[in-house]
Amino acid sequence: MLAAFSGYSSSDIPACKTFYSDVLGLTCEDSMGGIGFKVNGHQVFIYPKDDHTPATFTVLNLVVPNIDVAIDELMAKNVTFLRYDNLPAEQDSRGVLRGKDAGMGPNIAWFEDPSGNILALVEE
Repeated sequence: MLAAFSGYSSSDIPACKTFYSDVLGLTCEDSMGGIGFKVNGHQVFIYPKDDHTPATFTVLNLVVPNIDVAIDELMAKNVTFLRYDNLPAEQDSRGVLRGKDAGMGPNIAWFEDPSGNILALVEE
């Protein structure tokens, strides 16, 4: 049987390990010079890259039961949410695209990790 995992690069593994464990609450383990963690049983690997360029797309979606509660928790830890001009609807004052309310999919908000990779909160 095949197995798969997700991976993306970082310019600062120690900063990412602190962010993913202390800010996002994930259990991170050192692995092959990078860090690994599991989300819903699926392995994610962040590896060091000297010439890292931040991803220009969402590399990790974190599903949360209530996006407003999750945003409050992350904002209390100094996470800033991104704003985009090219979305099908405007983001609210908190940076949430309220797709659920507009019949366009889930409520979603984007932010960056310490290496500038884009992550998102997606409401169940």
